[in-house]
Amino acid sequence: MHKTVGELALHVLKKRLDSLGERERRVLESAVERKPISKDSNKAFVNQLSFGGRLADSIARIGGSWTFIISFLVFLFLWTVGNTLLLERHAFDPYPYIFLNLVLSMLAAIQAPVIMMSQNRQAEHDRIDAEHDYEVNLKAEIEIMALHEKLDTMRTQEIMVILERIEALASRMEQFERTARSRPPA
Repeated sequence: MHKTVGELALHVLKKRLDSLGERERRVLESAVERKPISKDSNKAFVNQLSFGGRLADSIARIGGSWTFIISFLVFLFLWTVGNTLLLERHAFDPYPYIFLNLVLSMLAAIQAPVIMMSQNRQAEHDRIDAEHDYEVNLKAEIEIMALHEKLDTMRTQEIMVILERIEALASRMEQFERTARSRPPA
């Protein structure tokens, strides 16, 4: 394995150390120091969320659930049936349900930006995950290349040992042949 980050950068990435980005440098340093680079990006991301971020995620999670959709449909059904049939004379929001339209518009006006905030946070989380995946994949590739180099070195050394043994055997065979020729036949 290479001793320095610069040597490893030249050998593996074919780049000089000063032309590397922070991620590549961090990956190469972890390879040289033999330290793991994987981490739980979910834990780090959740720890940095503000109260508003957690609230927006909760609202988006609830607002995008089947439970919310079904319960809201039940609410709308009860509202229309209640104001049309049950409260015919004293309906607080008679047909065409103007107050209901106002409530739904306000709900949509509040819920849409909150859901967009949650989606933006999720996109940021996905970007962090993708960067982490790149670092882990690069480290794995570097380690695999190092293993290939070690195997190639071991194979070359084994081949050299085998060649030396073959040469020694060939030398001994030549010596036996000379000895056999120099002896008179019996």
